[in-house]
Amino acid sequence: MMRREMIAGGLVSLAAPALGLAQGFPSRPIRLVVTFPPGGTTDILARQLQPKMSEVFGQPVVVENRSGASGAIGTLEIVRAAPDGHTFGMVISTVISSTLISRQPYDAIRDLTPIQLLARVADILVVPVSSPLRTVSDLIEHAKRNPGLTYGSPGIGTSVHIAGAMFALAAGVEMVHVPYRGGGPALTDLISGHLQLMFGNASSTLPYVRDGALRPIAVTSAQRAPYLPDVPTIAEAGLPGVVIDEWYAFVGPAGIPQPIVERLNAGLNGIVTQPAERARLLDMGAEVVAGNAEEFGRFMRDEVEKIGRVVRAADIRME
Repeated sequence: MMRREMIAGGLVSLAAPALGLAQGFPSRPIRLVVTFPPGGTTDILARQLQPKMSEVFGQPVVVENRSGASGAIGTLEIVRAAPDGHTFGMVISTVISSTLISRQPYDAIRDLTPIQLLARVADILVVPVSSPLRTVSDLIEHAKRNPGLTYGSPGIGTSVHIAGAMFALAAGVEMVHVPYRGGGPALTDLISGHLQLMFGNASSTLPYVRDGALRPIAVTSAQRAPYLPDVPTIAEAGLPGVVIDEWYAFVGPAGIPQPIVERLNAGLNGIVTQPAERARLLDMGAEVVAGNAEEFGRFMRDEVEKIGRVVRAADIRME
């Protein structure tokens, strides 16, 4: 009996510092690193959530944009931060692909602490309204007769690029990737007819679809998008392997104590699962995922495997 009491007492004494760590967090302003420049989807999402985060955590949350190299510069800033939870960042799916495609001074799995998977944003396969293409079958047949169709993207390794490579591999067609410095210029060239198609990020592409400037053919998500319920998935259209989303998430440097990770995760989940916030994000084309940090960690490892297969099969490299 005495031995059991001693063990129980020891466990309580070990748990007490961890509990105190979570209860005392945060003790100063929080720095939220955004890995892309002001005005883009990542920045808009971060600043939309910033006031609620300050309210929930009881400390000012300061957004800092550290952009460049497809998010790698900002990610390195997160990796180098002290692992106390007072600096974390918002990243997108390029945090995985950029590590796989080019040598980065960090490893997305080893050097980052998963905190919360915020949202998924489908890519929409779109063509100019002047295009005769209306279905995935139309596109495949046309691509087989006319090798070298051009598709644009905001840059190498983005979900838009990976989606196009996935599609070409699954359909057995040859397409030419044209990287731009951002999604805006690529969409402009698509609308004007300088590109033939694009797997556009829903957040940036939806306004052009709603205005009638672009025709949606399919979405890359596993299920139909609620904001385009009449548009089939590419999987439904006959290519089940083409399933990919651009995702947005919160991560910190490796080594953040688990109680602080759980405190951050609980606070962030409480914000984004509110009906008003969920509706605002969905209007932007972003479907809230939320969930716990362990689930997000497993998701990241699965993404490394999935995107890695495409990178190797398509021989994607930095140009």
